[in-house]
Amino acid sequence: MSIVVTSLLIITISFLHYQQYPIYEWEFILEYVKDNRQKEDFKSIASKLGYSENDKILIIHADDVGLSKSVNESTFESFKNNSITSASIIMNTYEMDEGLKFAVENPNYDFGVHLTVTSEWKYHKWGGILDKTKVPSLHNNLNNFYWNKRKFVKNADLKEIKMELQAQIDLAKSMGLKPSHIDSHEGALFFDPNIFQIYVDLAVENDLLAFVPIEASMHFNRELEKPNNAVIVDQFHMLHEGTNVEEIENFYYDVVENLKPGLSQIIIHLGKDEPILKEITVDHPNFDYRWRQKDYDIMNSKEFKDLLEKNDIKLISWLDLKKAIL
Repeated sequence: MSIVVTSLLIITISFLHYQQYPIYEWEFILEYVKDNRQKEDFKSIASKLGYSENDKILIIHADDVGLSKSVNESTFESFKNNSITSASIIMNTYEMDEGLKFAVENPNYDFGVHLTVTSEWKYHKWGGILDKTKVPSLHNNLNNFYWNKRKFVKNADLKEIKMELQAQIDLAKSMGLKPSHIDSHEGALFFDPNIFQIYVDLAVENDLLAFVPIEASMHFNRELEKPNNAVIVDQFHMLHEGTNVEEIENFYYDVVENLKPGLSQIIIHLGKDEPILKEITVDHPNFDYRWRQKDYDIMNSKEFKDLLEKNDIKLISWLDLKKAIL
């Protein structure tokens, strides 16, 4: 038995390393191996939303508003076309002002804050809202956030993480945004249990919902009790790294056709095939301009909307959830 457990741990650690998942605590690695996930009380949520426990409820959510004008414009158009139900804004990007302006002028559209602690693009870099002198552990020697999740988790001080993330929420609110929720850029806040607790605490302290993919729900099996603000999404779908462009349409169609009753979310990354977005995403084939153009084309197509209707999918937003839960 011990040989089997050891082998599973070695395989799991190798997988986590390959995927750049920053999970370093043995206890959580064991939880990951045992797959001790928690489920959301969907029956209660569905009832509050006016649905039944047999309904398929879906959020179509667009990440990365503020990354570029192309990302912003494609998100705005998708809201107007009723092709997405939610989006979130990165507060430390160069075009975030445009995203916030649209969100404030269109309060009927649902926006959250895309809490960001990594800077993954090759040349298009950013640091934090706060000056590096206040949160030095979050920055590299070029005053940028670290390029991947593992370096962030290894180097970041917990107090400084909370200061920076609160500053991002505060900035959004000071500019007139009334966010419904918080989520995490690149999922960087979902792995380490202490960082995840900060994430959940921020949701409670700011009267916001927190998106929790079901894989991260294992944290609630530890010392952290799940608050109402943390919403576990039982069926979470996003393009996998290494997906070929020609496979993207089939991926989304398969998701919709195989959706089960419960709370689901599809996270998409919108944009268009244009020069600036090509420059930003250079040498980064995952979530690049090609993927983003495909996401835009598919979500705004009549064929995809017809598929949602055919499968009796009920579309909701994070704002709908917030009104029902908090």
